[in-house]
Order: sequence, then structure tokens, then C-alpha cells
Amino acid sequence: MEAMIGNTKLLFIRGDITEQDTRAIVNAANSGLLGGGGVDGAIHRAGGPQILEECKQIRSTKGICPAGQAVITGAGRLKADYVIHTVGPIWSGGGGGEDELLRQAYANSLKLAVKNGVKTISFPSISTGAYRFPRDRAAAIAVKAVYEFVKESAAIDEVRFVLFNDDILKAFELAWEKLGCAGDSRDC
Repeated sequence: MEAMIGNTKLLFIRGDITEQDTRAIVNAANSGLLGGGGVDGAIHRAGGPQILEECKQIRSTKGICPAGQAVITGAGRLKADYVIHTVGPIWSGGGGGEDELLRQAYANSLKLAVKNGVKTISFPSISTGAYRFPRDRAAAIAVKAVYEFVKESAAIDEVRFVLFNDDILKAFELAWEKLGCAGDSRDC
């Protein structure tokens, strides 16, 4: 599915984030920044050791990356130029500020993209794997966070949600529809 938010193209696609040719891809990282499973492991494997080395340098100067925050590295062997590593919250029932931390993970990734001149960016579904954030709730937060950011900033030309299976893709498309912005190529 494709839509427009002002001058920003928004795409919802099923695919592999490591194969995206956007200027930056977002990694659903853990706070240690040293790789892991899921999207994090796939990005580190596909990008090669350069990403891990840069993450180690960030850790040595800044320490861990807390939930909701983001850091940037090169992309190693990936098609992208950058990897923006953001840490989503671990779901603990919804009473620990998880919604706001997830919103911040998306917003801070976009802020870091703009700061680094990134015009095209690809996001996975953050926190919905091992961190167990409810899929539909996470999709609604992600879509709204991106919508609100690009509505205020014309700095990003394209945002892709690159989702690994049909169920999560449908959840994101439904979240977009519920936001009141449904329809292919429709301005919102």
C-alpha cells in the first residue's frame, strides 16, 4: 500500500528490511547495541562486522541506549548508507509507559535521520517480536508517530514500513485506515 502525507510518500510493504535501498534502515536494537535476534541479528549479519564495531564505539563513549532513544552507524555491506538503532520497550502490561517509549523510538529515529540528511528511511515493526508488544497496538502507535512527525517536517521524502509477514503488514495497513488516511495514493 502507498499513501502520501503532504509531500512524504508512505509505503507499507512485506519484505526484508536488510534488502531496502533507502538511505537509512532502522534496527529494532536492544539497549546493549551488540546485536541479538530477530531484526537486530539479521541487520548485523547482513551488514557485517563494521556495524558491530561502530556500536561498540558508541557504547564505549555513551553507554547503553535506553528504550525510546536512537543512535546511528554506517550500514556496512547493506544497500543503505546508515543504520539507525532504536530501542523499543519491553511489554509489561502497558502500565510502564510502554506506549510513550515506543512513540519516542519512532520519533527519535526520524529526528536522527533528519539531523543526518536522510531523506528515505525504512522501519521494521519495533518491539513486536521478542519484546512482546501487542501487534495492533504497536502498529497504531508507529503509524501515528510517523504521521505526526512528517506532517510537521517536510525533511523526509519517503518512509517505508517493511514488515516481515502478512499479519503484521495487515495490522499496519489497518492502523493507517483507522487513522483516517486509507486509500492508495491518497493525500492525508
